[in-house]
Amino acid sequence: MAFSQQPDTIAALGPPLAHGRTATVYAWGDGQVLKLFVPDWSKGAVEYEADVARRAQTTGVPMPAVGDVVSLEGRLGIVYARVDGETLLQQFGARPWQALKIIRSLAELHADMHRRSAPSLPAQRQRLARRIRQPEQLPARLRGQALAALDSLPDGDRLCHGDFHPDNVLITANGPVIIDWVDATHGNPLADVARTYVLFRLAAGSESPPKRWWYKPLLDALSLYYLRRYRRLRPFAQGDFQRWLIPVLAARMDEHVPGEAGRIVETLERLCGREGI
Repeated sequence: MAFSQQPDTIAALGPPLAHGRTATVYAWGDGQVLKLFVPDWSKGAVEYEADVARRAQTTGVPMPAVGDVVSLEGRLGIVYARVDGETLLQQFGARPWQALKIIRSLAELHADMHRRSAPSLPAQRQRLARRIRQPEQLPARLRGQALAALDSLPDGDRLCHGDFHPDNVLITANGPVIIDWVDATHGNPLADVARTYVLFRLAAGSESPPKRWWYKPLLDALSLYYLRRYRRLRPFAQGDFQRWLIPVLAARMDEHVPGEAGRIVETLERLCGREGI
């Protein structure tokens, strides 16, 4: 991926296109963007993300082409092909009456992703185990139960995104494009499905910002619709899915999202009791 001239200051990039927790996105050359990471973001973390994205790209999944790692005013960034469009989340916010169509698209895209093998990506099991071991807020007993559950579940070699939700899918003139591949692994698709389902349910229970009375029941219903549509395309046993919820929920604790820890612990208590772990 080539460009004619590198800007030499952040100010020369112009106004940002998007902000995130770890990076800001700017226009960069013709048909490109620069994902510029926050100050002090480690070189190893940036190079890891670029490497994982390049490996995912070899599967042919619809995603932005990955360019070079660059440095600007001491901050590191990754150049990507520019992709213009609305995210599925933006579509949902603008046209909530199309919610079922939007979630159906999400499930179908996820099922298509899981038809692809990606053995060169990091292993899902090791990534989940590391995230389960790290959070101090996770009680030791539940940590042990989550690791035991993970050990009992089967491996896989499928392409898994690791953070697949409506804000990571862009709808463009040429079809859907999936972004943000830093958590990509090869593994069992049901772990990836459980992650998406968990994100829906945790968002439904969030109290910040304040939600309208219908928000939780709507997201709960949409999470079930997503699951049902995915299951039609790639059938699975309900019990297998339930068991994957345990390590996936426990690993979520490592993200330290405000307000989630209590609900995660409560849900893990219930799930582990049901499974007899």
